[in-house]
Amino acid sequence: MKKIETIKFIVDWIKNYKETNNLNGFVVGVSGGVDSALTSTLCALSGIKTLCLNMPIKQKEEQYQRAERHIQWLKKKFDNVESVDINLTKVFNQFKLSVENNLSMNKLALANTRSRIRMMTLYYYATINNSIVVGTGNKVEDFGVGFYTKYGDGGVDISPIADLMKSEVFEISKELKINNEILEAKPTDGLWDDDRSDEEQIGTTYDDLEKVMNSLERGIKPDEFESDMKEKYIIYMKHHIANKHKMTSIPVCKIPNKLKSQNSI
Repeated sequence: MKKIETIKFIVDWIKNYKETNNLNGFVVGVSGGVDSALTSTLCALSGIKTLCLNMPIKQKEEQYQRAERHIQWLKKKFDNVESVDINLTKVFNQFKLSVENNLSMNKLALANTRSRIRMMTLYYYATINNSIVVGTGNKVEDFGVGFYTKYGDGGVDISPIADLMKSEVFEISKELKINNEILEAKPTDGLWDDDRSDEEQIGTTYDDLEKVMNSLERGIKPDEFESDMKEKYIIYMKHHIANKHKMTSIPVCKIPNKLKSQNSI
């Protein structure tokens, strides 16, 4: 990958979107992970007002501190970066209290609720600043296995790194000298009390998922995969099929003209 050229291309794309749409700036949720660290850095490089939000919800202290140190690093390097630190744990706990008598309540639904509370917070600050919410998902998550919360971290306005594989995210992040503690941290969505990693939830590594995606994009058929790759393909497809509804446009029921009133405007 041509890292310098790719960085410039993404930053120019971000700047062009802002100018075309007459916006004041960007709002980015920073989690302490590499994807949000890279996205916020690319926005900062644009020279456009970038508001970084650290939004812990029962967060592990190391995750919160990684996010905070990254935000402070950005603010020292870029005059256009501002930040808000807002603890949403009480909001989440109140929601949980409101629904906990529901016998159908489950842990996944509550985990996704954390992401959706953060999304609402991002859009609140975007609205009052005439800004947009910038997505932090990479290609593997957004278009491979759908590893994100619908209308949570998937609720965004633009996605600057959604065409980058996870390995490419790391390459560019290293080029931009993003903190080593972020580069070395295990990827996690931060939605669970037990700090489980992304790869533990998915059932395989990002490297293996990339191999499957790259093979499929090159036109290699699944029955041509080596035996170990076939196992990874099965895991990939399980998530891809289950999460397909996240990765496609909202279905619209189109009413035939013959069923509509002739007087309709």
